[in-house]
Amino acid sequence: MESESSTTAREELPSWLGIEEAAPFVGKKKKKVADVVRRWPSLVNATLVAFIMTMPPLLILLGGGLPGAPAVWIKSTVANLATRSESKKDVLLGGLLLPGFDEKSCASRYQSVYYRKNMTRPPSPHLIRRLRRQEALQRRCGPGTAPYRRASDRLKPGRNGGGGDGFVATVDGCRYLVLISYRGLGNRILAIASAFLYAMLTDRVLLVDPGKTMPDLFCEPFHGTSWLLPGDFPLENFRDLGEDAPESYGNVAVNRSGSVTGLRFVYAHLDHDASPANKLVYCDDHREFLHRMQWVVLRTDSYITSGIFLNPAYKEELDLMFPRKDSVFYLLSRYLFHPTNDVWGMVTRFYDSYLKNADERLGIQIRVFDGDKPFQHILDQILACTSQENLLPGVVNAGDTPPVVTTTKRSKAVLMTGLNSWYHDSIREMYWRSASTNGEVVSVHQPSHEEHQAFFRSIHDMKALAEMYLLSLTDKIVTSGWSTFGYVGSGLGGLTPYITIKPENHTVPNPPCVKAMSMEPCNHGPPYFECTKREINKVLDTGNLVPHVRSCEDIPWGRKLADPIS
Repeated sequence: MESESSTTAREELPSWLGIEEAAPFVGKKKKKVADVVRRWPSLVNATLVAFIMTMPPLLILLGGGLPGAPAVWIKSTVANLATRSESKKDVLLGGLLLPGFDEKSCASRYQSVYYRKNMTRPPSPHLIRRLRRQEALQRRCGPGTAPYRRASDRLKPGRNGGGGDGFVATVDGCRYLVLISYRGLGNRILAIASAFLYAMLTDRVLLVDPGKTMPDLFCEPFHGTSWLLPGDFPLENFRDLGEDAPESYGNVAVNRSGSVTGLRFVYAHLDHDASPANKLVYCDDHREFLHRMQWVVLRTDSYITSGIFLNPAYKEELDLMFPRKDSVFYLLSRYLFHPTNDVWGMVTRFYDSYLKNADERLGIQIRVFDGDKPFQHILDQILACTSQENLLPGVVNAGDTPPVVTTTKRSKAVLMTGLNSWYHDSIREMYWRSASTNGEVVSVHQPSHEEHQAFFRSIHDMKALAEMYLLSLTDKIVTSGWSTFGYVGSGLGGLTPYITIKPENHTVPNPPCVKAMSMEPCNHGPPYFECTKREINKVLDTGNLVPHVRSCEDIPWGRKLADPIS
């Protein structure tokens, strides 16, 4: 609106509001701001709020904030007032999180609760107590402390790191678990959650090898300390350790009969294809030599939690921490993984632009293991699954009469993630060319399509993490079998996924997908022996040992946690 002068425009009641009560001010003697303010409450209470709630939202065009990222439309702060003014949510998640963190440095820690549903599995009082105990241990023994300096000095070449009497491990009461960053981001996230649980059970400080991208992805989960392994960590070439290393648990436990004399550390190799001897680490129960070692270095690409639950030594503690066995990753991930501001911005901009206003949000995660090119049978499998489970409506055939259009059409936003855009484009075009059979308005969105998986590239990992979080914000989710990316996306959101079975011979399996028994990820390389017997050369079905560890839907030889069948 043009004004007679800039001074007049600043002093008058803002007539651009279009409020009927503003009419008496028009064409009369100009009022000063102070006069207007005295009459303002009656205007606001009666008219302004109603106007703001009914006016079209303002839109601002923002860039993706990253090189090559697409620009996206997001609603302005004015349009988001209603969301932020809703009843205050429990940002500390029932005591799972601690107050005192700077929200500006890690907005996701306190803001994510406004994007998620209420906690589907509340933390147990015992889990909260153990988290507080672990936090105190991390602060007392973590990087930068005198105990850490003394402990790391013992790792230097030529030092004797562990006497048979366990003295070194108990000097400061500080012991450490170092996790090697390994494989793709989904694998690393599952490994961190598993390692953190093991660290809590064994009273060890968790130190995560940051690789090249960790600081770009996650905020620090612990207040007043760091979970990142310092750059001056003195253990040489620790990332090159393999399961045949002299310090490997299998070599020490089997070949050296548990002797720790002269060892500076023990290496736990729990890759998905680790040898049975190395998998004996699952059975360590505090009475073994591992408990006496100050330093343990762990390599895994799997969610090893189900194996930990097979150890009778931890049963009582785990039952107290997790009365619901399907909640382990969900609760640990909500505690540990808070995206950095850069990643969180990617999440919220996309969600507010494309997903927020839909009546229902469906996530579809696609991972193809037969190469990066698209396959028709994969698309057919996805559509067969979403049809079988009534997740997506069918479309009207050419020439048929479309459904009656109403003013209250239901909307569904479909979030698709994957390396290739062809699947997204095909489904989007299907709903663009034809109406849905039930009159539902279906929109289809994909944040990125990187074409090829990359490892330890910052921008690639940031996009991947943002998409995992976006998947966790949907109402229902379809994930690809065998995919750690899908495990994380559904687990973060507390969503029990529909899992598409890995096709064979480029043929759609029957059924195309199954509803998972729980939202827990699958361990691709569990132990196949009983800890009480340790008969590593005798294969045993560990899916029947305890009622809450069962075979996975997508990988029959894998193991996952689930609540016992009643």
